[in-house]
Amino acid sequence: MKTTYIALCFLGMLPPALHADFSYSEKTQITGGAVIGMMKMAGAFSKQARQAGEPILSTVTIQGNRMVRANSLRTEIVDLDKETITTVDHTRRQYTTMTFEQMRQQIDAAIRKGKEQQVSDSQSAAANTDLSFQVKVRNTGATKDVAGIDTNESILSMAMDATDKKTGEKGSLALTNDMWLAPEVPGYEEVREFQQRFAAKLGTVFNESFNPAMLASQPGAGKAMADMVKEMSKLKGIPVLQIMRMGTTANGEPLPAASEAPLPQSTSAPAVSAGQVAKDSAASAITSSLGLGGLGGFGRKKKAADPAPSQPGESGAAVLIESTTQMSDFSQAPADPSKFSIPSGYQQVEAKIANQ
Repeated sequence: MKTTYIALCFLGMLPPALHADFSYSEKTQITGGAVIGMMKMAGAFSKQARQAGEPILSTVTIQGNRMVRANSLRTEIVDLDKETITTVDHTRRQYTTMTFEQMRQQIDAAIRKGKEQQVSDSQSAAANTDLSFQVKVRNTGATKDVAGIDTNESILSMAMDATDKKTGEKGSLALTNDMWLAPEVPGYEEVREFQQRFAAKLGTVFNESFNPAMLASQPGAGKAMADMVKEMSKLKGIPVLQIMRMGTTANGEPLPAASEAPLPQSTSAPAVSAGQVAKDSAASAITSSLGLGGLGGFGRKKKAADPAPSQPGESGAAVLIESTTQMSDFSQAPADPSKFSIPSGYQQVEAKIANQ
């Protein structure tokens, strides 16, 4: 007992663990789906639409309790000591700073607004639709060399299934992430540890592909989140390559992953497929209930002349958008502190905070 006590006292005198610097590059690009055709059409009239299809090259750098994600359009700086998130808009030469507490308020306001919307609008699509959620991770056993790194494939499938109470029509708004995971990358533990400290500070976990506030007011969402935690535990490694798809499916089928059903090279849209009207009806109910009524033309009946989204196969699935993200240039070299600074001449503007 005495030896244990002395050892604990000694450990208490040691300085806190030091965190090494770590950085990597990330390339993200829209690589397929019906949105490609929309972007090409809009690109004829809008420079911004043309740029939307170009790859976005970002650099992620971690230094102690700070992380910065920077590209030519936007920089985001997370400071765990100050409990702030600073967003820099390089196009407008402006920046905003939001505290973690203000972010919590945003989430609370979004959840509260969603609940109030359901109560006030009993005739909404959500009231006439049964929603259920599915989350599944499959470790396929496939391997692949990604930029000289050996990886294993895991596929994450998520679906919000809708059944129209009046017509019985069924359909799903689905997301599939085809991930190629490296067992380990030297220094990447700094990323994991930063994310853990961030989650502990903030009191919740965020993911760019999954918004808890969006689903919190939906029936069955609690079980879906529990299922997600369970399924996500199956993911082992670092996702150096991800191909994410979002679209619609029928009869409870998952959206096929990129490795299972590559999209055709041509971006021209095929003719309307059988069952498209039923899928549109279900998608309309889902997207309306989630406040996404204007997404990709969902929320309206499809005319016979309207093109259908890209088809990855004969499964009745329709891909609205496919994006590809690849990580590279992993480095443990000392980070330049200037990366965490606001560029000279940029004006600070007040962050928009939801009303309490």
